[in-house]
Amino acid sequence: MNTNDTIFALSSGHGKSGVAVIRISGDHLSDIFSKFINKSEFVPRHAYFCNLTDTTDDLIDQCLAIYFPAPHSFTGTDVIELHTHGAPATINATFEYLKTLGMRMATPGEFSRRAFYNNKMDLADVDGLAALLDAQTDQQRKHALKSMLGRDSEIYNTWRNQMVEISAYAAAILDYNADDLPANIGETIYTRTEKLYKEINNALNGYNTSRAIRGGINIALVGETNVGKSSIFNYLAGSNRAIVSDIAGTTRDVVSVNLDIDGFMVNLSDTAGLRETDDKIESIGIERTKTEIENADIVVHVYTPEQLPAKFTPKDSDNEIIVINKSDLLPKSGNHILDIENYLYVSAHTGDGMPDLLTALRDKIHTLMDGSENNLVINARTKALLETARADLHMALQAGDNYDIFAEHTRRATDTIGKILGTITTSEVLDKTFGQLCLGK
Repeated sequence: MNTNDTIFALSSGHGKSGVAVIRISGDHLSDIFSKFINKSEFVPRHAYFCNLTDTTDDLIDQCLAIYFPAPHSFTGTDVIELHTHGAPATINATFEYLKTLGMRMATPGEFSRRAFYNNKMDLADVDGLAALLDAQTDQQRKHALKSMLGRDSEIYNTWRNQMVEISAYAAAILDYNADDLPANIGETIYTRTEKLYKEINNALNGYNTSRAIRGGINIALVGETNVGKSSIFNYLAGSNRAIVSDIAGTTRDVVSVNLDIDGFMVNLSDTAGLRETDDKIESIGIERTKTEIENADIVVHVYTPEQLPAKFTPKDSDNEIIVINKSDLLPKSGNHILDIENYLYVSAHTGDGMPDLLTALRDKIHTLMDGSENNLVINARTKALLETARADLHMALQAGDNYDIFAEHTRRATDTIGKILGTITTSEVLDKTFGQLCLGK
């Protein structure tokens, strides 16, 4: 990839819009900017109204143009932003004109890659930016924004600097007399390494929370056939997404919808009813139901009054909500079933009890997620690297007073944290990290 090319891309959304932002990045763009605005002198970071014309002086559009000189720009190179009208024809005409000036279309994430190369961002910041661009709820936005603004980088840099120091001291124990080193240095670096191991382990323990914020909290509606899962699903979704029928086994696959509950993204799934069946298609749906249960952060287990009390033996689980549906079919009074405590009685048909179910879901979500703002934004890449660093710190702690092995494993952990930041990288790491971004980033 040639980092000396002048590149351009649409930084705003595709499709018809009032305004489109086209970003240009390259070296020495002041002359091109002068041509755009037809002025020999201009002030950086000021918006200029101009008639953008092509090579034949035909008008492309009336737009705003802004010049950001290096190094005070997003990429660290000269950057021009053109704010044109958002018509697809206008955008395409602008792109064709920019190509005649020797520019090329940017590849996905290439603007951020340049920012990385020019020390404007590290890879942890890029991961945060990617999460921010994907944010659909307020909690996702807050979580990603802190990462993009350097919270994660600060934590990783602190860990890495401590590992560098610990590794250096471990190596020094082998090369220097004890009198030339701080007192109890062996015990000190062991204690500091143990502390780092616990901090990384705690971060990894919070991976599910970070994953739930970024990818959504998985809530599965499960139960036997004809207990009303699909009716509850449609009620919560606010639309008839799932087929409702008295025929057992109607739902044969997982039906999902995304909801926003208190700012958290929720992936709500309606699943096939659990029962013995010879139907091959329904059996596949039941196997997918079991997979949904395994991957669920919260399980809403739906029963009917007919299943109580003989078959009612729910397990005590922190991530499970027990729902007795079709409460409208129960006698209004005098039924001992209504005396069972800690379970929600609802009627998806009448709506009775459904607000209580929503309250219970909110409570479970907040129990699961509260305090998550302190967690790192951990994706699959950083999770794998943190696991590697944790393993090396564990090996260092197991080395005892063999400081040669101790120093080697802490050095490896240092390098691994460096890969998270991009201090030590491979082309594969860079391609995967920047490839998750859009063209204009």
